[in-house]
This record gives sequence, C-alpha cells and structure tokens, in this order.
Amino acid sequence: MKITDVKVRKLFDEGPMKAIVSVTFDGQLAVHDIKVINARDKFFIVMPSRKNPDETYRDIVHPINSDFRAMLEREVIAAYNEALESADAVENAELEANV
Repeated sequence: MKITDVKVRKLFDEGPMKAIVSVTFDGQLAVHDIKVINARDKFFIVMPSRKNPDETYRDIVHPINSDFRAMLEREVIAAYNEALESADAVENAELEANV
C-alpha cells in the first residue's frame, strides 16, 4: 500500500496537538482526522478514534504492524513540517509587506 497524498487540514500553535491530517492510500482510500502530537520533545501520530460509552477511546482505523505505522508516521510528520514551513513563509511575507 502506497501513500499517494497527505493533506495537512489544520495547524495548531498551542497545546500538544499540532495538526490534523488526511492521508490517501493508492489514490483510492482516504483516512481523515489523523492527529500530529508533540509530547516529551517527540512527534507522533494518533489515529482517528471514537469515544465508547464507558468513556474510553477506540481507534476506528489503525496500522496492523509497526513497519507500516513507522512509514505512515514518517510521511505524516514530514508533511506537517512542510506545512509549518509554508505557513511561516506566508507569515514572514505578510510581515514584510506591511513594513
């Protein structure tokens, strides 16, 4: 299975959640609401989940093995870093335009 697209839907400045991402696989399956988290100076992803009646959470979709999870995490975090750089470039350009 190949990741064919990663879209960073929303960036966050405050708190441990840094982004919400959608990933497309083989150009045919999209998984939405993957979260990019920064905790203890490490970035990782959290898969989409649903809250159960007993107040616990259960993943709706998740990687089956650690190799695929690692690949998915690398791709998502790389896309997050690119989106962050683009957002910073836009912000800097806007600041320069207002000077």
